[in-house]
Amino acid sequence: MTTRIPATSFPSTLGVLLAGGLARRMGGGDKPMRTIGGRTILERVIARLSSQCSGLILNANGDPARFAAFGLTIVADDVPGFPGPLAGILAALDWSAANQPEIEWVLSAAGDCPFLPRDLVARLHEAREREGAQLAVAASGDQTHPVIGLWRVSLRNELRHALVVEDIRRIDRWTARYPLATVTWPTEPLDPFFNANTVEDIAEAERLAALDAAS
Repeated sequence: MTTRIPATSFPSTLGVLLAGGLARRMGGGDKPMRTIGGRTILERVIARLSSQCSGLILNANGDPARFAAFGLTIVADDVPGFPGPLAGILAALDWSAANQPEIEWVLSAAGDCPFLPRDLVARLHEAREREGAQLAVAASGDQTHPVIGLWRVSLRNELRHALVVEDIRRIDRWTARYPLATVTWPTEPLDPFFNANTVEDIAEAERLAALDAAS
């Protein structure tokens, strides 16, 4: 099932939480299942995005049963070889086209970012519309976060060609082909796009969770 909320002032947007990586820097396993402040990172991501999206799905590979407790539809990559987050984005675009054809936009977010902005979807859509862009991505400080962005479902065939035929793996190589809006968030009191890549990051996330709760 997908979680659902009432319509908003911006176009209906399906959210995909990307959890298809191999977590090599954390010794393997599912990074979103690590716990911060008594809650899994994935719980925190769902809490941030469920009120911003018309539905949420989870991109993950392997046995989907390990995520059953979250009640989300699990969508696996269909491009072999773990080619990275573009494969997860493509899987979400294909799923949306097949199951929710009325939706034109998909928001992708890393499943290991526990402090995502509460105005993420609204600001990305606002910038996209203002700039006449086909895509929109997030940034904080001087760093762009191309895995966190808005993707037009109608571009899915072009994305598949780029992945399968051209072997393009870097998101920014693909987005460079289109008018792109970039929206920047402040990094104080914390970077909303902080992601937990290592065991050390988990310890830092515990500290940031206290700041986030106070903000």
